[in-house]
Amino acid sequence: MQKATAVTSPLLHFFCLVIISCRILLMHVVAAQNSSSIPVNVGVVLDLDTKFGKIGLSCINMALSDFYATHASYRTRLVLNPRDSKDVVGAAAAALDLIKNVQVQAIIGPQTSMQANFVINLGNKSQVPIISFSATSPSLTSLRSPYFFRATQNDSSQVKAISAIVEAFGWREAVPIYIDNEFGEGIIPYLTNALQEINAHVPYRSVIPSSASDDQISEELYKLMTMQTRVFIVHMPPSLGTRLFAIAKEVGMMSEGYAWIVTDGMTNLWILTEPPTIDSMQGVLGVRTYVPRTNELEKFRLRWKRKFQQENPTIINAELNIFGKWAYDATFALAMAIENVSMGNFSFNKTNVSNSGTDLESFGVSRNGPHLIQALSSTKVRGLTGDINFVNGQLQSSVFQIVNVNGNGERRVGFWTPKSGLVKELNSAKRSTNSTHEPNLGPIIWPGDTTSPPRGWEIPTNGKKLRIGVPVKSGYTQFINVTWDPNSRTATSVIGYCIDVFKAVVATMPYVVPYEFIPFATLDGKSAGTYNDLIFQVYNGTYDAVVGDTTIVANRSRYVDFTLPYTESGVSMIVPIRDNRRKNAWVFLKPLTWDLWVTSACFFFFIGFVVWVLEHRINEDFRGPPSYQAGTSFWFSFSTMVFAHRERVVSNLARFVVIIWCFVVLILTQSYTASLTSLLTVQQLQPTVTDIQELLKKGEKVGFKKGSFVEGILKGLTFPKSQLIEYQTLEELHDLFTKGSANGGISATLDEIPYMKLFLAKYCDQYTLVEPKFRTDGFGFAFPRGSPLVADVSRAILNVTQGEKMNQIEEAWFKKESSCSDTNTLVSHNSLGVESFWGLFLIAGVTSISALIIFAAMFLYEQRHVLFRFCSETPFWRRILFLSRIFDQRDLSSHTFKRSELGDKSRNDGVSIGVAGDSPNTNCPQSPSSYSNQTELGFVFLADQGRATENGDLTPSAATSPEIFPSSGRHPIELANTANSPREQLE
Repeated sequence: MQKATAVTSPLLHFFCLVIISCRILLMHVVAAQNSSSIPVNVGVVLDLDTKFGKIGLSCINMALSDFYATHASYRTRLVLNPRDSKDVVGAAAAALDLIKNVQVQAIIGPQTSMQANFVINLGNKSQVPIISFSATSPSLTSLRSPYFFRATQNDSSQVKAISAIVEAFGWREAVPIYIDNEFGEGIIPYLTNALQEINAHVPYRSVIPSSASDDQISEELYKLMTMQTRVFIVHMPPSLGTRLFAIAKEVGMMSEGYAWIVTDGMTNLWILTEPPTIDSMQGVLGVRTYVPRTNELEKFRLRWKRKFQQENPTIINAELNIFGKWAYDATFALAMAIENVSMGNFSFNKTNVSNSGTDLESFGVSRNGPHLIQALSSTKVRGLTGDINFVNGQLQSSVFQIVNVNGNGERRVGFWTPKSGLVKELNSAKRSTNSTHEPNLGPIIWPGDTTSPPRGWEIPTNGKKLRIGVPVKSGYTQFINVTWDPNSRTATSVIGYCIDVFKAVVATMPYVVPYEFIPFATLDGKSAGTYNDLIFQVYNGTYDAVVGDTTIVANRSRYVDFTLPYTESGVSMIVPIRDNRRKNAWVFLKPLTWDLWVTSACFFFFIGFVVWVLEHRINEDFRGPPSYQAGTSFWFSFSTMVFAHRERVVSNLARFVVIIWCFVVLILTQSYTASLTSLLTVQQLQPTVTDIQELLKKGEKVGFKKGSFVEGILKGLTFPKSQLIEYQTLEELHDLFTKGSANGGISATLDEIPYMKLFLAKYCDQYTLVEPKFRTDGFGFAFPRGSPLVADVSRAILNVTQGEKMNQIEEAWFKKESSCSDTNTLVSHNSLGVESFWGLFLIAGVTSISALIIFAAMFLYEQRHVLFRFCSETPFWRRILFLSRIFDQRDLSSHTFKRSELGDKSRNDGVSIGVAGDSPNTNCPQSPSSYSNQTELGFVFLADQGRATENGDLTPSAATSPEIFPSSGRHPIELANTANSPREQLE
């Protein structure tokens, strides 16, 4: 055992000697590298007495250690020169010392936006880049210094996320509460613009001094409680914000109905606050920059926590915040940029240096500053918070996380991204709809431990009632009627249709709205002005609303917001009516329009012609001289109008046509009779005036209700003031109509439809509504612009107008005072036109044309030998002429002719038609001269009609020579024309 120990001991000593030698060698190598590296002075300006400043400096040191551990071959080494700064003056003095005495190449810091303002100016003058990881005020961007780099998110980048939350829950108003310094005021213009883009209003801005006492904060919160808005956006540092919420809980503003949103100025530092402070913020929504959790970030957090605890043993449970991560990334980017700068002089130009330590105008200028800002602008590194890339000295907007304070901590409820808006999850494909019913967020616990989203506003809790102005009028008291106490000259009651509608609307709202009616009147109880004057009282704050018969018009909407209308809209004209029954000799023509008269007449002639064509060959009633045939045809057609036709119809086609036509005539005559009866017997009440321009041309007087905006409409129609007469009551209007325009009265009046209906309900048998009709939006309730009551009252109006309650209110106030069945008593007569009967005419026309086509086809088929097998040398038009002659003759083969008559005619008439020759060689004459000078047609017309052989040819004539013609030598057709028929010729 001793021997083994003796052997082992030299080996152990040998290995220890080797390790010590390697460490010594490594130290020499590192020392050699360090001796060849270039030190670069960098300043750090932070409040090192605060936890925030200590966390920032710790992260900066770790960033340099990590950077050079992974980039040992780099030739530059940043040398930190920390300076403590507690306020703006301290930060300025520290920066001036670093620039003037240490000649730093860059400054990391300062800590706040107020300190950064002056330090940026120093950096710009000395060409030293200022890199801040915690100065978030948007106002710093306006300095437009190329030497300022913001390694944190600009406060203005979160206003879109805040406005998206406001829009998602349908809040129409929000009050910002902010600290009165550069940090607090810088975000307000951007926040106001973002809210205006979603039609949200900022009725008030609550400014809290940075040095405010608890009493001052309480006074401001009590002031906010007296207002209607219940949505507050807090933008202040945690030191002041925690006090604000503690006092808000004491005064009862962390209860149900309130909504609080805090910016990332507080949300990013919640982990620095104590548990009692978190308890007073239950239900608050916070917006913060989202940093994904990665393995590298988690490893760094553990390493940092161990090191920070070693360096600051008095600080317990310190947590890494987003600003510490930005400090780490900013230092990492600065070290990379300095290494990338071409090796030159890291020195200052001392041509303008003063020995006085307080001289702010005389200090050196960095020679490497312009190159360094170019390197910083082009540097792209992957840091703890993501990609670090400066664009115009600013980090690009990132994703924001929406968190909800609940219990002892916070709970994530969603995200906001520049592209997708509010989303519940980042990988969700669903885009935010910003719907007031389905906000795209997770469940939220609101103040008061409720899950119901606040409405965003409430009636003030100080017991104040809404001051509602009502008009005072002497006429149309059904709408508004104010009763006065003659002794005290105060209003004892306010009643009317508009008042009942408003009360019904308020009763259906989901919360109580205390109010009081205040008549818009003078001390003696008379109206204090026009309706426009009353509306303006809401605009200047005298009244909180106006309830009455106030019409929604464009010029009034510039001063107030109107609810949805609760009455019928429009302005129309009322004129007297007169009985306009036709008593002239031509009244019988009025039931039908001229186009229907003409169409009917044309069809009568057409049907007569069709029946004649179908009946001419087989019906003796439609034969005879041409004038007789024409008269019979049209007599038959017109006699169907009274169903008095006596001519018999034997053809089935004609019978079918007549059946259809009789049906058409029946409909026409019955419609004509009914229309004429109505025209002659029913009272036809017609307006005395139908065109408003007619009143203007004739100089007739027109009335309007006193104080109504209708006066402006009439003046816009160029009516002179001398033609306008005002009235106040229904009775006064009726009296003006009774007098007439010539006797100091009026010929017409323009007013709104609700008033007109009330007037016609009383005088419905004397007046009527006529055009023109001017569009308005009816009666509505007026509220101040941006009032949240408008939306809720409008929804309540819809519930009332669509229910039975509205009918009950109208029945109670507008009960008709006459037995008229309709307020619009105008009875007009419209003549019947073709458009009412074109279907009947179409059927009759198609039927008649079809019958003609069928008849023509049958006739041509029977006489096909004339067209196709007759003499081929005969011109076609002569064949058509021959067919017409055949059509003009009786069809003896028809069953309508008796057999005896047919036999007699056969004996007397002989052969009907013969051709010159009965053989193929003699069908056509060899020469026209062979038939003397009378055979130019190539055939002989001897009798009524030839008979067909079995093969369809005509029977050859018994006499084929010219000698059988009469000795007169006249042409056969001429002979045929001398009589109406062959029988008459032979006789």
